[in-house]
Amino acid sequence: MLNVPSRRWLLLMVLLSSFAIRHSSLAQQGLKIQLVSEVTAIVPGQPFTVGLWLEHDRGSHTYWRFPGIVGVPTQMKWNLPRGWKAGELIYPEPERTLMFKIKAQGFDRDVMLRTEITPPANLKVGESVTLTGLALWMCCGNSCHPGSMGLSLTLPVAETTELNAKWHKLLDAERARAEQTSDAWTATASEKGDTITLVLKPATAEARLSKNQREADQIIAFTEDGWFDSDKPQTVLRDADGALTITLIKADAYMGNKPPKTLRVILRNDEGWLQGGGLRCLQMAPGIDR
Repeated sequence: MLNVPSRRWLLLMVLLSSFAIRHSSLAQQGLKIQLVSEVTAIVPGQPFTVGLWLEHDRGSHTYWRFPGIVGVPTQMKWNLPRGWKAGELIYPEPERTLMFKIKAQGFDRDVMLRTEITPPANLKVGESVTLTGLALWMCCGNSCHPGSMGLSLTLPVAETTELNAKWHKLLDAERARAEQTSDAWTATASEKGDTITLVLKPATAEARLSKNQREADQIIAFTEDGWFDSDKPQTVLRDADGALTITLIKADAYMGNKPPKTLRVILRNDEGWLQGGGLRCLQMAPGIDR
C-alpha cells in the first residue's frame, strides 16, 4: 500500500507525463534541445545514428530512462517516411540528481541521447530527406517544466557519407560511458522485508578493487525498474577481499504486475570496475533470493 508522499509523487509523475504528451508546442524552459546526425549524408539501406542533444541551463536537469521515484524520462516519438525504421532511444550512464531534495536518476550535465535510423534501400541519390519527430521531456530546476517540441533533420542522399566531426565526437563519448555487463564481477541478491542486500565479489583478476571504504562509499546503485527506492539511503560495506555488500530499500510503489525475479541494477563507480579504471557503470541482474 502506498503512503501519502508516494501517492503524491506517483500522481505528479502521471499528470506531468499526460501534460507533456497533450501539449506539443511548449517553449523550451531550462534547456536547449536539437536533433543532430552523426553522418553528413544518408546512404540508401545503411543504418546511421542520430542524436538528441540536450543542453541544460545552470541548475536544471532532465531524467534518465527510469527516473526513480520522481520525474519523467525524455522521449522521442518519430514520424518517419514509409520504409524507414527507428531503433530505441538509448540513454547514457545515469547520474544522481535532485528534484528539490529528492534523489532521482537523470542528468545535470549536457547529454546526448541516441537512436539508430535505418533508411530503405530504394532511396534516390541526389535527393534530400527530412526526418521529423516529437521530443518530450521534463526539465526541473527551482521548478519543473514539462515540454515538447517538433524536431526535424534534413540530410542529402548520397552513395557515400562521412562522419560529422563535432557530433561523432560527442556520440562516441556517450558510447564509451554506456553501462555494460562484465564477467569480472559476480553478484547475488537477497530480500528480507523492505531491505535488499546485494553482494558483489571479484571473479577475475580484471576486477578493480576499491582502495578503501571512503572510495566504496561513492558507489551509487541505480534501479532500472523501480524495485528499490532512488531516494532512500544506500550503504556500501567493503570487505578485506574486495567484496562489496550494498544495502538498498524497496520502493513504496512498483509499476510491475508482480515482484521481479531479478534485481535490475546499474552500479556506478567513477573510479572504474576494471583494472586501469575502465567501465564506470556495471549492469547486473542477479536473481533475488526471497
